Order: sequence, then C-alpha cells, then structure tokens
Amino acid sequence: MRILLTNDDGYHARGLAVLERIARTFSDDITVVAPAEEQSGKGRSLTLTEPFRVRRHGDNRFAVRGTPTDCVMFALAEVMKDAKPDLILSGVNRGGNLAEDVSYSGTVSAAMEGALAGIRSVALSQRYAQTGAGDQVPFDTAEAWGVRALSPLLDLDWAPRTLVNINFPPIAAEEVKGIKPVSQGLRDYGRVGLDKRVDPRGFPYYWLAMGRLPIVPLPDTDLEAIEQGYVTVTPLHLDLTHRDSLEGLKRVYS
Repeated sequence: MRILLTNDDGYHARGLAVLERIARTFSDDITVVAPAEEQSGKGRSLTLTEPFRVRRHGDNRFAVRGTPTDCVMFALAEVMKDAKPDLILSGVNRGGNLAEDVSYSGTVSAAMEGALAGIRSVALSQRYAQTGAGDQVPFDTAEAWGVRALSPLLDLDWAPRTLVNINFPPIAAEEVKGIKPVSQGLRDYGRVGLDKRVDPRGFPYYWLAMGRLPIVPLPDTDLEAIEQGYVTVTPLHLDLTHRDSLEGLKRVYS
C-alpha cells in the first residue's frame, strides 16, 4: 500500500512524525509532501499568483512553500504521478478540527483534495486542553489510538468523493472510552475575538483569537463525543448542495 503523508502544521511538526510512525504500521511505502512552514487555517487555498518552491529532504520527502492543497496537488501531479497513493493521511494536527473547523482547516482540506482525486483520504487531529501550549501539545493519545482508528477504514468500501475526519480527545490514552462514529456538529457563532495592538509607528494591528464558547452540543456529534472522551470519526463529503433548498428553489424559478 502506497501512503502519502501531509499536514498543515509544517514539514518539521511533531504531529507529522507521529503520523509517520502510525502509517509505518501499515506500509513502508511512505511519501511525505508537507508545507515548509505552518499553514493552519488556510482551508483549501491554492498558490496561484506566484510560484512555489520545493525542497527535497531525502528519498520521497519534500517540503513545499505552499498550502496543504498545493502539497497534495504537487504530490499527485509530480512526485507520485506514475504510481498514485492508495491512501492519503493528513495530520496529526496540533489542535482539534471539529464542527465548522473543517471548513477552515488546512489539515482537512488536504484530505479533501485527495478525496476529489478519488483517493481514500483521512484527516487526523489531536485536540489539547491547555491554551497557549505551543510545541508542548501532547500527541500520546493520537499515537496510542491512531492505528485502532485507521485500521477498520482500510477494509471499507468508500463512497466517491468522501473523506474521514478523526479527532483524538485531550485526555490520557488510557482514559479514552473508545472510538465513536458521529456527525459533524456546529457551534454558535461568536468564537472570534480580536487582540488589538499598536505597532512602534503607532498603527493598529490585530491578532485573531479563536476562543472557546460554552456550548451544549447536539447528541451524536463530534463536539459531544470528544467531550465525553471518545475518539471521533466523522465521514465528510465534498458535495455542499443543500437538497431540500434546491427543491424549493426549483419551485421558485419554475
């Protein structure tokens, strides 16, 4: 089995090393194509108005000065053009990718690009409890549960243009209750905060601060299950069409 690894935290991220150890339990045919620098929150953005550079770090190892989507495109069109991967794994992200996070996430977006190409693709993320943890985010739970979460997926028939989003809870591996397939949740809007500062020349600038809101998550969603201590597994698909609204629009425009 040929496996492509990527992420949005960057080529040197600790989570990518964790992901490689997980992947090597399934295969030794591993290719790594990851952003040279952190690309968190870049979603499905592409580098279109300028070229991107690629640096080779050894056999089947590349760092791309671009987005996670650039990385997957480059891997499929150049590095692996003669033998496409059987599986794409993206992560392990530093921080959860739950609910509406999936639309912002570069980690999930890399898996979306793989799904668009018809390749089984999985995004993996490790939620953490302590804010401002930086490089001290623990990945022990992802490493302990990664193989167990991935193994059943490899024997399934996947619907076309779908991907799987896996999140590991911010608790010790031995405290995890199990693995739970759930739907994507949604938070109430309002997490965004602005940290306003002033530069030495007197001009204001801003840091986005994505805080946590107290929520009551809907049952059987990723938000609820992760709080309960489960590894969450959520199938996603690329078709964003809202079917009920489409039927209503057809009547309006008939």
